[in-house]
Amino acid sequence: MLDISGLTWALTIGLVLALLAVDLVQAVARPHRVGIREATAWSVFYVLVAVLFGVWFTLSHGGDYGTEYFVGYLVEKSLSVDNLFVFVIIMSTFAVPEAHQHKVLTFGIVLALALRAVFIALGATLLSLFSVVFLAFGLLLIYTAVQLFRHRDESPDVEDNVVVKTARRVLPVTDDYSGGKLFTRDGGRRVVTPLFVVLLAIGSIDVLFALDSIPAVFGITAEPYIVFVANAFALLGLRALFFLVKGLLDRLVYLSTGLSVILAFIGVKLILHWAHTDVDERVPEVPTLLSLAVIVVVLLVVTVASLVKTRRDPSAKAHPGSLRAHRARTERSEAQ
Repeated sequence: MLDISGLTWALTIGLVLALLAVDLVQAVARPHRVGIREATAWSVFYVLVAVLFGVWFTLSHGGDYGTEYFVGYLVEKSLSVDNLFVFVIIMSTFAVPEAHQHKVLTFGIVLALALRAVFIALGATLLSLFSVVFLAFGLLLIYTAVQLFRHRDESPDVEDNVVVKTARRVLPVTDDYSGGKLFTRDGGRRVVTPLFVVLLAIGSIDVLFALDSIPAVFGITAEPYIVFVANAFALLGLRALFFLVKGLLDRLVYLSTGLSVILAFIGVKLILHWAHTDVDERVPEVPTLLSLAVIVVVLLVVTVASLVKTRRDPSAKAHPGSLRAHRARTERSEAQ
C-alpha cells in the first residue's frame, strides 16, 4: 500500500493549482491566438514536468509504483487526445473566436480536474469497500469500448447535449461573444454569452470522459494518489496540445479504434483482477509492464496506420467516435 503523507498531497495539489493559475492568468489577462511556437514550448514544458515528477516519484516510492504512474499517465494522455477531438467540434459548432479559445480550454481543464477529483475520491472509496467494483469498472470499460468501436466513424452531437439544450431554453443568451465575457448586459438585463454555453458543453462532456478515464486508470493502479497525478499531468498539457495538433487530428483516422482496443484490454484486466481476488487466486492477472507494452504498441500501430491511410486517401477524415448513433436520426430529419 502506497503511503503518501498529508504534506506530499498538499504540495502536489499546490503544484497543480500553481500550474493552473499560470494558464488562467494567460487566458484571462492576455487573450490571444496561440501560435505553433508557443504551443510547442508549453507542450514540451508540461511533458517535462510530468516526466520529472515521475522520476522523483519512482526514486521516492520504488520502481513498481513508478511504472504504474507512467502507464497511468500514458493511458490518460492517449484518452485526452479524444478530448481534443470533441473540443475542436465544440469550438467549431459555436464558432468560438481564436482569441478566446485559450480561455475556454483553460476553464474546461479546470472543470475536468474538479470532476475527476470527485470521481477519483468516489472510485477509491468504493474500491476500498467493495472489490466487486473492479468487475463493474471492467464491464463498463468493455461496454464503452464496444460502443466506441461501433460508432468510431461518428462524432458526438454537441447540439443534442441535454445541458446545452436546457441552457438555451432557460437562459437568455446573446448572439455575440462580448469580448470573451461570460456574462454581460443587454437592454438593462443580465444575460449570458455563447462562451458560457460553450463552457457548459465542455463541462458536461467532461463528465462522460471522466466515466471512461477514471475506471481506465484504476485498471492500472488502485492507488488514489497515482490516479490523481496521472490525470492531473495529462490534463494540464491539454491546452497547449490542442493548439499544437488541432490541424493534425483529422489524420488520426484509426484513433477511435485504437482507444476502443485499449479500453477493452483494461476492462479485461480489471475483470481478471476481480476474479483473482474474489473467485480464485489461480486466475492470472495482467502485469503492469505488459499493460504498458500493449498500450504503446496499439498507439504506435494506430498512428502509423492512420498516417498511411490519409497519405493514400487524403479525403479520409478522423472522428472522435460516439457512444451512441446520431447518423440515423440526422438522415430521418433530412428525409422529412
